[in-house]
Amino acid sequence: MTTDLQPIGTGFTAAATATDVLRGVDLTGRTVVITGGHGRLGREATRALAAAGAAVTVASRDVDRAAAALDGIPDVRVEPLDLTDPASIDAFAARWSASGRPLHALVNNAAVLFTPDRRVDARGNELSFSTSHLGHFQLTRALLPALLEARGARVLNVTSGAARFGQIRWDDPAFAHGYDAGAAYGQSKRANVLFTVELDRRYAGRGVRAFAAHPGVVIGPGPHDASRIASYRQQGLVDEQGRTVIDPERGWKSIEQGAATLVFGAASPLLDGVGGVYLKDSDVAVIDDEVRPLTADSVPSDANSAMLDADDARRLWQLSEALLA
Repeated sequence: MTTDLQPIGTGFTAAATATDVLRGVDLTGRTVVITGGHGRLGREATRALAAAGAAVTVASRDVDRAAAALDGIPDVRVEPLDLTDPASIDAFAARWSASGRPLHALVNNAAVLFTPDRRVDARGNELSFSTSHLGHFQLTRALLPALLEARGARVLNVTSGAARFGQIRWDDPAFAHGYDAGAAYGQSKRANVLFTVELDRRYAGRGVRAFAAHPGVVIGPGPHDASRIASYRQQGLVDEQGRTVIDPERGWKSIEQGAATLVFGAASPLLDGVGGVYLKDSDVAVIDDEVRPLTADSVPSDANSAMLDADDARRLWQLSEALLA
């Protein structure tokens, strides 16, 4: 097993698109499941993977809405899945198992962005953590037989640069005592990376590799509420006319550019033999342990050692099992 914690020199730049990354890659005969694969980054990843020949299944809470968004993209099917509902997750995995198909790539993409008020699922788990991590943790484990059958499968967990700053509240992951929207989001994104590390450690020897992907800061078209637009404008992400500012070298990307790292992790042959790593700009990210504070116009997003800590990764696995028991 090889785990690289430094760039591998893919030749792609921060401005590369999903089409660029998959150019010349033939995914005919490969199956892909992508959660939330009908909106923004997910839809572009779905489109690019299907265009390369993959048979893509999009998992969504709203099947009709997803089907409408994906109209015109061939070789895509939509299945119901609510990541906050354990029964819905089990039902999805049971349907896949009954189909007898191997699963070559699972893209855990769905997420909940900042929620100003604390919200929880039926088990009392904070909603960002429940959707972005716990639901995907249950789904991935339920689909492991199909992933193992593929003999060379990948699991791609979509994270963000917030993983660098996020902390797991080991004694209060549900934020029952003092809710903070940014901290809750950061916890869920840190969890995506730690889950990647432990999943790869457990299953790389059996042919399943795991990756965490940071797509960049992707605003994309609205609708956006007035307070969010004001925040974007303050950060320079949106100009005075409300137009998204694209500057990939600073990590501010279009949807097509943001989806590049997702499809890179899910399907690029350049990652064969690699796993358990954090991806950025369609390459393995550098490790940067310097203290780099958040500022209004700068959000450091390289990997640091803490977000890839093997002990924390094992501890999160155990915590996740307990929360889903």
